[in-house]
Amino acid sequence: MTKFELKQIFRSGLFTLGFLAMFAFTANAQKIAYVDVNKILNSIQEYQNAQADLDKKADQWRSEIAQEYDKIKGMYNRYQAEQVLLSDEARRQREEEIMNKEKEVYDLQKSRFGPEGSLFKMRQDLVRPIQDRVYKAIEEYANERNYDFIFDKSSASGMIFSNEKFDKTADILKKLQ
Repeated sequence: MTKFELKQIFRSGLFTLGFLAMFAFTANAQKIAYVDVNKILNSIQEYQNAQADLDKKADQWRSEIAQEYDKIKGMYNRYQAEQVLLSDEARRQREEEIMNKEKEVYDLQKSRFGPEGSLFKMRQDLVRPIQDRVYKAIEEYANERNYDFIFDKSSASGMIFSNEKFDKTADILKKLQ
């Protein structure tokens, strides 16, 4: 064999070895995908209707609360105008009325818009079932097509599906014991 033929055989063997290594690597590679959950949700009419209902109710409640704050402002302005004419007891009583009204409106605002408020509960009732359907569809899609991980591109929530075989939590817990 000539030097040229040896080089050809060596190159051919190296190419074959590289191709096999690449094939072996891709055969064991994890399948990863991403979806835009917001785009999916916004394309569902039921979700759009639920969002519209939530927005309408939130606007109504904001308006009611703004009216209550306007009443407080009116109470305070009347108090300011009449303050010099009032006795100490009457001043204290008016101040207390204003503070009680402010607390009442604050509590109303919290009960409507707080983390445990009515709007949050409405959102859970209207939107959560739709989101659950979307996440179930994503999980089914991932399982049917053997995806190991699916990420949500539209939010910071990150991973929305992962294959259980990649969960190494128990291994780490064992290592810590």
